[in-house]
Amino acid sequence: MEKEFHVPTVSEMIASGKQPELLFWVGCAGSFDERAQRITRDVAKILQHVGIQYAILGAEEGCTGDPAKRAGNEFLFQMQAMMNIQVLDGYEIKKIVTACPHCFNTIKNEYPELGGDYQVIHHTELIQGLIDEGKLKPADGQPFNGKKITYHDPCYLGRANQVYEAPRKALVSLDADLVELKRCRSNGLCCGAGGAQMFKEPERGTKEINVERIDEVIESGAEIVAAACPFCMTMLRDGVKARQKEKDVEVLDIAEITARANNL
Repeated sequence: MEKEFHVPTVSEMIASGKQPELLFWVGCAGSFDERAQRITRDVAKILQHVGIQYAILGAEEGCTGDPAKRAGNEFLFQMQAMMNIQVLDGYEIKKIVTACPHCFNTIKNEYPELGGDYQVIHHTELIQGLIDEGKLKPADGQPFNGKKITYHDPCYLGRANQVYEAPRKALVSLDADLVELKRCRSNGLCCGAGGAQMFKEPERGTKEINVERIDEVIESGAEIVAAACPFCMTMLRDGVKARQKEKDVEVLDIAEITARANNL
């Protein structure tokens, strides 16, 4: 049975006279998607394990506006962004971590022109930093030792923000057999969900992008494909199902892998 733990909201923390050193931006997927909620819990477990004083906005967190902007609704994006900036500035938030590259990219690169300036890091960067500091150490006999793992680069983390090393270093620390896909890093293949494509039917073609990506994973011989984005998680899992490879290929987020390796 999983241990219950309390995730504080910023309003709770401030009411008790404390200021969080880090805001965990959960995002829409991390809040409402059942699969992504497991990633959210593992990020929270990692933050609690290392003793970082963090909090979430809870009901005060709104969508960053990324899907609206990518779909071409700039007006709706700016409305959503300004509401979030008002909340963040009201609580004097300085540093934000998120497990969603879409939230990460939007708050980091697009909020500043609307007056929202924050230090924004992706959860893979946080995890890599904690490993480097010796605060996260894989447990003896952890389940990924020697496992063949590949990593799928999310577009908004990799090409858009050049975060390539942090997730790979987190996997290398596990003594796993890290294999690269043919298309990786700056030449990575999109999972098919970016640019608001997640929320519409695909155009006609001969093959789904996520199935193409999973074919590359199968070809690599990897037992686990590591993801670092809730959209990628959905698309990769759907690709695995389409190829009926659920028993051969497991899709896990870097946070889930880290939490399991550290017995959290």
